[in-house]
Amino acid sequence: MIDSYSFGNIVVDGEGYSSDLKIFPEKIIDDWWRREGHKIHPEDIEEILEFSPEVLIIGTGAYGRVEVPKKTVHILKEQGIETIAKNTEEACQKYNEICNEKEVVAALHLTC
Repeated sequence: MIDSYSFGNIVVDGEGYSSDLKIFPEKIIDDWWRREGHKIHPEDIEEILEFSPEVLIIGTGAYGRVEVPKKTVHILKEQGIETIAKNTEEACQKYNEICNEKEVVAALHLTC
């Protein structure tokens, strides 16, 4: 569960993080860097594509600055991964709502 989120900081299961991260059911990958900072390309989510969850929740930042290009959306759809992209606060709320109901991964940008 995501305990709290504020600009640049997140607490997941009691552990604090201050860099972008990917939350899998059994692990967290922190310090997530993308090829092009505010765009998510397929190579930025390779571990997620390999894991193939039912749902991917993307936190697009506090102000929604992260984009998910059509190519990335198409690849996720082809693989049968439902994708939800919201500002990070709303993404955290959605993650908590469904993390016990479905196999879900969150990819979260913590700042802008």
